[in-house]
Amino acid sequence: MGRSLILAFALMLVLEGIIPFVAPATWRETFARLIRLADGQIRFVGLGSMLVGLVILIVFS
Repeated sequence: MGRSLILAFALMLVLEGIIPFVAPATWRETFARLIRLADGQIRFVGLGSMLVGLVILIVFS
């Protein structure tokens, strides 16, 4: 269980690093747009991301 969690975290870091490595200007602009969003909008994006991740976990487990 612990090894799987570490591997999942490592994969997340690899995937999260692809965009800033390949397109740093696009990544910077995306974060500049995120800063201008209201807290409620950011929470909605976070909720959507968690739900998609949960569905993927359920489907592939």
